[in-house]
Amino acid sequence: MAAEAIKSAIVPTISPSPLNVLMIGTGEYTTGFVGGGASGSDKKVGVVGLTLFDLRRRGKVDRLGMVGVNGTKFPAIRQHLETNISKVYNGLDCSFDSYPANDVKDPDAYKTAIDALKPGDAITIFTPDTTHYPIALYAIERGIHVLITKPAVKTLEHHQALIEAAKKHNVYVYIEHHKRFDPAYSDARFKAQKLGDFNYFYSYMSQPKSQLETFKAWAGVDSDISYYLNSHHVDICDSMVSQLGFVPVKVSASAAKGIATSLGCNEKTEDTITVMVTWQKRGDPSKVATGVYTASWTAPQKAGVHSNQYFHYMASGGEIRINQAKRGYDVADDTVGQLMWYNPFYMKYAPDEEGNFNGQTGYGYISFEKFVDGCRAVNSGALKPADLDARGLPTLNNTIATTAILEAGRRSLDEGREIKIEITDGVWKLV
Repeated sequence: MAAEAIKSAIVPTISPSPLNVLMIGTGEYTTGFVGGGASGSDKKVGVVGLTLFDLRRRGKVDRLGMVGVNGTKFPAIRQHLETNISKVYNGLDCSFDSYPANDVKDPDAYKTAIDALKPGDAITIFTPDTTHYPIALYAIERGIHVLITKPAVKTLEHHQALIEAAKKHNVYVYIEHHKRFDPAYSDARFKAQKLGDFNYFYSYMSQPKSQLETFKAWAGVDSDISYYLNSHHVDICDSMVSQLGFVPVKVSASAAKGIATSLGCNEKTEDTITVMVTWQKRGDPSKVATGVYTASWTAPQKAGVHSNQYFHYMASGGEIRINQAKRGYDVADDTVGQLMWYNPFYMKYAPDEEGNFNGQTGYGYISFEKFVDGCRAVNSGALKPADLDARGLPTLNNTIATTAILEAGRRSLDEGREIKIEITDGVWKLV
């Protein structure tokens, strides 16, 4: 009798329906395809496409699409994915619907592609920074969930407009700050909560100057190195210290120039940008902290790492230091001609013993899976977007300070002055 009662009390759980996803942007991060072939960076087969193809294999994703401006690239992209993904990972299905047609170039193709979706579907945006806002807004207004690469947008005005639109249309908008899921960074964020009040943070992140070949079309024109790389550590710092009650109150920035312009980039392109932020504790203005964030895309070609990345966090009761460039894993290869430090904790490309993709534990992969799981939970009614905000995920609501700091840094450089950040009744403003 007792066993029957227990049995009757068990309610079978229904797995949420798989998610349809449209990938917007066909470049390095999505496909690994750059300039007619595989990227020369550490993302030779991309991140977005490979991750979503594998999530489809695992039953979490269903129909996939991809949209760019130049449809003539798609035959070569499909061949690249077939050769470097499908044939490497046990015939992994790399099929997708593409927009525009193979003989068409159309900068508004994303609208046609989004119009083909239904409410509850999702998009990923990996396009130049200036295009994030119009693409995201177009999707949100049609009930589509949105993942945006960092930085979310370039201005506080656009960030807060998207927050309101997402709230109105009940969709999940997630910023792809994958460093939050780096196991060392994630653990440090947890430990920081027990070290007392925030006092000082310094970070550095760089990429080799060869990346400017990939970014030459927009570097210094549509965006800068601070938006591109400082966004990582600004977000990590904010996610650590906002839990302690600290908010940014003023920002100043300085930049170095001369290398990028000598490589053919726009004359406005800075090489290295340092942003200094004053943080203050809510309710206790006597508690003040300093954050210094430096980013460069003119690092040496043969530094042994694709991305140098480290930080130092100091609080009233302790400090944390992390160097995530050299992780105790180095390879000497005569064909490369130097010692290399690799990062399989981000994306692990080695297949498993059955030949399948085996990078599900990489923090680059986890970041996308968190988004997909969130969308499916919202679609099933199990969660609301506000529930995902409360979990501390990198949602629009949880990344507003990062946008404020990045825009303030840009304005400080352009206007040659310190920029203040004011928060009144939940509304953020630069002055």
